[in-house]
Amino acid sequence: MTARSLATATLLALMLPGCTTSAPTPAAAPVEYFPSPQTALRSLPFSEAVRAGELLYLSGQIGNAPGTLELVPGGIVPESRQALENIRAVLERHGSSLGDVVKCTVFLAEIKEWPAFNDVYRQYFTHNLPARSALAASGLALGARVEVDCLAHVSGPKP
Repeated sequence: MTARSLATATLLALMLPGCTTSAPTPAAAPVEYFPSPQTALRSLPFSEAVRAGELLYLSGQIGNAPGTLELVPGGIVPESRQALENIRAVLERHGSSLGDVVKCTVFLAEIKEWPAFNDVYRQYFTHNLPARSALAASGLALGARVEVDCLAHVSGPKP
């Protein structure tokens, strides 16, 4: 490379970055934390949901009766149904729905209850099935048989 071509290349390298145009980077949406509106649940040390952009992260839900820390009676089937109803309520409170869920994690007190949980789960997720993980845990909150957390898409203005 000659001295002249080196000088030209250096000059172009210095000039070109100032000649490029780029779209302004949009400001990141603030992360929003949503505590439970239910009095009995406000003392718990976590938010019921957190919104980051167009994603809504739900804390795990167990089969407690709404507004209480009491599990519905009857074991895995009624607890599963109530946990999923609790999820539906949190999603709707924050502008989403079961149809917008993209991922669930299921914690079972005993893995042998997986088929019974699936029977209930299929009633709530009938198409566009979310990605899912399921595992058995050694002890769930309040002695629950099941806990489910979810990640959902939420678009548009915040409710």
